[in-house]
Amino acid sequence: MKIKKNLVLLGMMGVGKTRIGKLVAKRLKIDFFDIDQLIEKKNEMKITEIFKTKGEIYFRKEEEFVTIKYLNNKKGSIISLGGGGFINDKIKKKVLSECISVWLNVNLETIYTRLKNSKKRPLIYNNNQNNIEKIYMERKKIYSLADHEINCDSLNLNQTSNKIVKLYEEI
Repeated sequence: MKIKKNLVLLGMMGVGKTRIGKLVAKRLKIDFFDIDQLIEKKNEMKITEIFKTKGEIYFRKEEEFVTIKYLNNKKGSIISLGGGGFINDKIKKKVLSECISVWLNVNLETIYTRLKNSKKRPLIYNNNQNNIEKIYMERKKIYSLADHEINCDSLNLNQTSNKIVKLYEEI
């Protein structure tokens, strides 16, 4: 079987990229890589700690390095970007030119409900709904450049993963 392009999942924090990516990878019997988890492993600390001790600029450099490395070296895999990964021009260009990208989209109210008590999301920790909305509105324009969009508002994890499996198998 010919090795396909990487399937890259993108979208706001809290949409379910990791959980859905694991389900899809299991069904397709291909590797799954979560960029945030890889950054945590490389730095031996959680993302919130990286932000606190090394700052967002350091984190974004790590995110770019790790993402490009995995996009180059792990062909035919599923890769879940962090919420801000696709905002990086280098990552975005590589994903759009060499991968199959899927934007997992949910409405703002769903994101707020999922994230309002999260302590592991450094950009929104202790933030209010207006700040989450600002991040969402800024990123939504960039996420819309993805090859495919799946609106997950009325779908459960299995329904969403089924759509992605079907999409990937048809390519």
